[in-house]
Amino acid sequence: MKPPFLAALLVVLSACSAPSPLAGALDSPGPAPDRADNLQLYAFLIGDWDTRLVAHAEDGSVHESLGEIHAGWVLEGRAIQDVWITPPRAERRPGAPLPDLPVTGAFYGTTLRIYDPSLDAWHIQWSDPVTQFYVQQIGRKEGADIVQIGDLPNGARMRWSFTEIRPDSFHWIGDVSNDGGATWTVQVEIFARRVG
Repeated sequence: MKPPFLAALLVVLSACSAPSPLAGALDSPGPAPDRADNLQLYAFLIGDWDTRLVAHAEDGSVHESLGEIHAGWVLEGRAIQDVWITPPRAERRPGAPLPDLPVTGAFYGTTLRIYDPSLDAWHIQWSDPVTQFYVQQIGRKEGADIVQIGDLPNGARMRWSFTEIRPDSFHWIGDVSNDGGATWTVQVEIFARRVG
């Protein structure tokens, strides 16, 4: 018979190593067959990425930080979900204060990307409980790029673009317009390199 403390420890360890209850319900092995062709627009994101962020402050100063992205198929392959993090998890310590990153803040958020056949476009929902920043956009292919457009609560237009998309890298640009899209100001750039 195992001593009580050893039995309790084994219960705790088995609970810690158990798979997430979401793993089987959320994750999908690939795109849904009924729309697989249309779902390829964001398929390049599937995998793991290291990132370098370049934030452009209003005063003209530039601030850099590192980060990571992880993406996979979800919801029976009808959507792609990704997690964007800065600073990377290796630099985050439980209970320690997060660094004060100008423009972006120290974010740890997720995007749900769902293809809508009736629009032939993607609904984009970004949620970051760390910085309390939530955004809805519509994403479409524009030439070789992907462009997502939405509105901020203050009425400004927001555009997030994926450009220079390659199998092992991409460039993401987040910019804002205060004149209805006539002119745009770059706020954040992310340079991503595939690591898995």
